[in-house]
Amino acid sequence: MTNGSEVDVQVLGAGVVGLTTAITLAEAGWRVSVRTASPPGATTSAAAGAVWGPVTVGPPGRCRDWARTGLDVLRDLARDPAAGIMTRSGQELSRVPASPPAWADLLDELHVYSERELPPGFAAGWRYRAPVVSMPVYLDYLVARLEQAGVKIDVNPITSLTEVADGADGAFPAPVIVNCTGVAARQLVPDPAVHPIRGQVVIIANPGIEEFYIDHSTPGTDLIYLFPHQDTVVLGGTMADGDWDTEPRPAVAERILAGCAAAEPRVRDAPVVAHRVGLRPARPEVRLEAEPLGDGRVLWHNYGHGGGGVTISWGCAREIAAELGRG
Repeated sequence: MTNGSEVDVQVLGAGVVGLTTAITLAEAGWRVSVRTASPPGATTSAAAGAVWGPVTVGPPGRCRDWARTGLDVLRDLARDPAAGIMTRSGQELSRVPASPPAWADLLDELHVYSERELPPGFAAGWRYRAPVVSMPVYLDYLVARLEQAGVKIDVNPITSLTEVADGADGAFPAPVIVNCTGVAARQLVPDPAVHPIRGQVVIIANPGIEEFYIDHSTPGTDLIYLFPHQDTVVLGGTMADGDWDTEPRPAVAERILAGCAAAEPRVRDAPVVAHRVGLRPARPEVRLEAEPLGDGRVLWHNYGHGGGGVTISWGCAREIAAELGRG
């Protein structure tokens, strides 16, 4: 597929969804380019925890299939130290009655606690093993893999999808465009169903924590979780729906540190390395569908992944590749 363009596919966005899509298509033989408003390290993906799990994302049926694909890929990539992925054990607890999500049966060693196994004060809990991803390392890995496939990343803000589709920016439009613009799709498409769920985290030097921890007890927008990587631990967090603020808030950071230290005392004396904020691109359902542009050209939409971008990105990318005929 050429149509006079230097590339077959132009991917818009360089978060984990955009990079994964570009890699999948490039490694399937398509000539691919990536255009992004921000470099990968400055996207929402860089602020993610991230432990495998299709959270705040739908629809359940399609997401389960995409998540299963993602689980298989992440398990495989964990064999490569450059990918920044480790399979770790951990637990989820709640002070109110709760059950594992329906997709938890895909996980290794899932065990639901009996009443006598629960820590004091907790009403429910379960443990399992899952891939935990160090996002800065993982994004660097994806960029390197993309470069090996001969794909360049153009950091060039996108003002509208029409501009890209029509070639109004001076470039000959690609036959296939894939819209992986995350929360920016709200304005670019435009799609009012897209909305941000603000997440703030604190990064500490790892004092020896090896298991992840998620506490579902806190109501509202406040969360307590610890995701250990090799040298650091991501402490969280928040789920502030509709909040567009990308600046870390000191009061929120203090609350995160206090809550995580209560769950894991070793947090108290660990040095703080960084503060991060990301806007999860939420939507009632992921939009993964093709929109004809005329003349045989097509615009694929691949956005609305909420808190499940790392988890379902490979499944979504492979579905696009299959529909294009090289998946």
